[in-house]
Amino acid sequence: MKKTMKIITLTLNPAFDIHCDAENFVSEKENIATVTSKNAGGKGVNISRALAEVGVESTAVIVLGKENADEFLNKLPQDKFNIRKITVDGKVRENIIVHTKGRPETRLSFTGLSSDDSIIQQIEDEVLKTATKNDIVTLTGRIPDGVSLDAVKNMIYNFTKSGIKTVIDSNSFSLNDIIDCKPFLIKPNEEEISEYFGKKITDFSQILSGAKQLHSNGIENVIVSLGKKGAMLVCNSGCFVATPPEIKALSTIGAGDSLIAGFLMSKTANSDCKECLINAVAFGTATCLTEGTNPPSVKDIERLKKEVQIKKYDLL
Repeated sequence: MKKTMKIITLTLNPAFDIHCDAENFVSEKENIATVTSKNAGGKGVNISRALAEVGVESTAVIVLGKENADEFLNKLPQDKFNIRKITVDGKVRENIIVHTKGRPETRLSFTGLSSDDSIIQQIEDEVLKTATKNDIVTLTGRIPDGVSLDAVKNMIYNFTKSGIKTVIDSNSFSLNDIIDCKPFLIKPNEEEISEYFGKKITDFSQILSGAKQLHSNGIENVIVSLGKKGAMLVCNSGCFVATPPEIKALSTIGAGDSLIAGFLMSKTANSDCKECLINAVAFGTATCLTEGTNPPSVKDIERLKKEVQIKKYDLL
């Protein structure tokens, strides 16, 4: 009997996402806003939540501040995925997302928890209690203040030595750091891939060239998020671009995290790269149809999967 691939998500820098409505928001002015929801968030948490929505099990390892850890946990669907908490001094940070009708949302992200390299050893120990060869560990979001990138990279090296596949989606990593770690999957957007290569990358040929370069350096799956235009995947099977149908987005919070969740869901089912990307884009797009930090609905995912257009390109 074939072993089921386990998924473990790491959230080192979680946040409460506070969503507000400000009908007549004007920058540099006092604005009146109404709080509409306060959700437990963080990129790893969002991945686990999206997986849970479609019945895929995962384990979420979350670093929490002692001062408000219980409040954070109470806002999670603890019956839908496994939670492993690691607590440190301090409190979980808050993000404020301002929604204004007819305009893009405005986000204010505050600095998070501070810790030291000892927290990385605790996380590694926690992961290795569960993960074995060919399981997947996602490391997404910023690394906490006080924690060295070298310690995080060493943890990733140790996972790789154990045969564990890693996913990195964090702007704490430079291009050289990403290449050093050789993760199973990365998911930069157009802005992040521009930062990697130190120049503005916008047109298709430049994005493809950058993704090919990353793949040639040992990164098995390079997904470039293209926003409402979908996503590009460069992998061993070639280059694929998936384009979703046009939608009216309610919120883009967590869309990139859901994209990763959709890709990993397909991988655990041994789907080919084409199917993985279609599912990923359907997940990400479906998340934009939900308000706040809510996961995509199964109904929207299934409908969108039929409407996503996919094309293969020659890598030569």
